[in-house]
Amino acid sequence: MDILLNFIFLLHLGPVSSKIYRIKAVLHSTAPMKDRGFRVYMERKVVHMEQRENKAYLVLENGRVFQGRRFGAQGELTAEVVFTTGMTGYMETLSDPSYWGQIVLQTFPLIGNYGVITADFESDIIGPRGYIVKHWCQAPSNFRSEGSLDAFFRERGLVALEGIDTRSLTKILREKGVMNGAITDDPASVDLEALRAYRVRDVVRTVSAKERYVVGPENPKKRVALMDYGLKRNIWRELVKRGAQVTVCPCTTTAQEIAALNVDGVMLSNGPGDPAENVELIANLRDIAGLKKPVFGICLGHQLLALAYGARSEKLKYGHRGENQPVKDLETGRVYITSQNHGYAIVGSSIDPAVGREQYVNVNDGTCEGVRYLSLPAFTTQFHPEACGGPLDTEGLFDRFFAMMGA
Repeated sequence: MDILLNFIFLLHLGPVSSKIYRIKAVLHSTAPMKDRGFRVYMERKVVHMEQRENKAYLVLENGRVFQGRRFGAQGELTAEVVFTTGMTGYMETLSDPSYWGQIVLQTFPLIGNYGVITADFESDIIGPRGYIVKHWCQAPSNFRSEGSLDAFFRERGLVALEGIDTRSLTKILREKGVMNGAITDDPASVDLEALRAYRVRDVVRTVSAKERYVVGPENPKKRVALMDYGLKRNIWRELVKRGAQVTVCPCTTTAQEIAALNVDGVMLSNGPGDPAENVELIANLRDIAGLKKPVFGICLGHQLLALAYGARSEKLKYGHRGENQPVKDLETGRVYITSQNHGYAIVGSSIDPAVGREQYVNVNDGTCEGVRYLSLPAFTTQFHPEACGGPLDTEGLFDRFFAMMGA
């Protein structure tokens, strides 16, 4: 009876957030109740109160509204909404600069079960502006965990929603294409015209390193310049693992500066945004390729090099984001399962046959996944051979790059 009276008192005490906190404290601190049904009732009451307290909405540019619950940082924002199908690797997703300025929807229903592990970060940058999940795990369990997603998001200012019908939202994005969305407490306040017009510009310069830095051994087998368009750390890890010393270069590094480094090869990293808007970087890359050093490009690096040699890019309906994208090697017929994260692709038919040829295609939609160049010592892939997270089917491409450098 004392516990029952205590609960009745708590339900009439102060703001909702205080009630929730105090009720949870009583539930966790008291001995098991004889009336288990009443305890279950109170636990459900807490859940209902939390849902009402943290209610927020995602508004799509087509006017569709999804109700969810907030966790992480507070705030309202507008960004492009994209989905990723990865079942693991959410920390790598969150720290991937290629997601810069986007709201990322995880299709896998439970996220956060192994907590936050900073050693698994792919950069110091938190790429997404917003994050959407079906369920987030409030009690992560892993010996490497350093805390929960909720606390991490609050610290890093990332606005997140849970409890949204992620299956329905993903189907809309697949059928209608990716679109802009707004996370808000008041759906009626969203200007749909302004939402449709929203664009992010100059993202590569935003995420690129501002100064050069070096990683790897002092007495390396090879020296590589890595152009940072928004790189993932596992790219230079794969190079260092094979004995290379890697000089990470800002995206604006010129051909003359690359030549002065006296490197054996040039690596082009992944990165965010529309490749075609990087006009100056594309022209600069044409000069770098003119040095005739072996070149290996990944993701955005693949797109920029193709554009530098006259190819065209196009925006995909909903992109390729996840760890299960099948890619076919047109030279061998072999199919690989790959990790990918991009919303644009090179149009295979636009590649000048005197310059290069399409080597890899996506099995699902036939889009270009890689180019072998004939006019210069270079090859590029749209997918991520360094994975992390994802399958390691194509990590041997780093060995191919080293063979081109004479290793």
